[in-house]
Amino acid sequence: MFDLKGKVVAITGASSGIGEAAARLLATAGAKVVLGARRTDRLEAIVAHIRREGGDVDFLTIDVSKRRDLERFVKKAADRFGRLDVLIGNAGLMPLSPLDQLKVDEWERMIDVNIKGVLYGIAAALPIFRKQGCGHFINVSSVAGHRVSPNGAVYAGTKFAVRAISEGLRQEVGDKVRVTVISPGAVESELSSTISDPDVKQRIDDYRKMAIPAEAIASAMAYAIGQPTNVDVNEILIRPTAQPT
Repeated sequence: MFDLKGKVVAITGASSGIGEAAARLLATAGAKVVLGARRTDRLEAIVAHIRREGGDVDFLTIDVSKRRDLERFVKKAADRFGRLDVLIGNAGLMPLSPLDQLKVDEWERMIDVNIKGVLYGIAAALPIFRKQGCGHFINVSSVAGHRVSPNGAVYAGTKFAVRAISEGLRQEVGDKVRVTVISPGAVESELSSTISDPDVKQRIDDYRKMAIPAEAIASAMAYAIGQPTNVDVNEILIRPTAQPT
């Protein structure tokens, strides 16, 4: 439906879930993709599959909580393919817990990955987009970025922040750079594996039985990327039809 051929797309959190699905779908549609995540073995497997299917792909092992890693990642994409059209800030953690459990280390890790990872991506890619005169940020928030639920205060706070930062970015960058926020509901992913509280994890796993495939979110990303350059899809909230809130 949309012309993605030749687009250079860098994706964080690309070793599983939404990031992996986006890499596969965009590569199949003709985009050149660069994958970033911490798990080198998973990245190598995904890259091998995409190449077998005829896709143009590269990767770099990164930790988005480290600014230098995002700088290296964006530079690799631009050097490898001569430009960067899209940066998808997808990396995220969801270690839900009641606040009175005082899991401060988990709070800090969520802030480092979910918020700072997005900011570091913006800091790395925006100068390139400015120099090119075009570019597109896609940042992954969540339904939790629209509402707060028990056990999810800090996670929701990070996802509200992604939306706020992205909206501020959109207003500042002018008409040459596009900004899209994707807010998924329950989606098949490994997010619940980061929940250390067994009772909370079980409740979330039960709730997420309605989850839709990660490919549904990847398709939304392809839709936003494939629009004409004068069309900026600012936000998409996508969730299972069975998810009430």
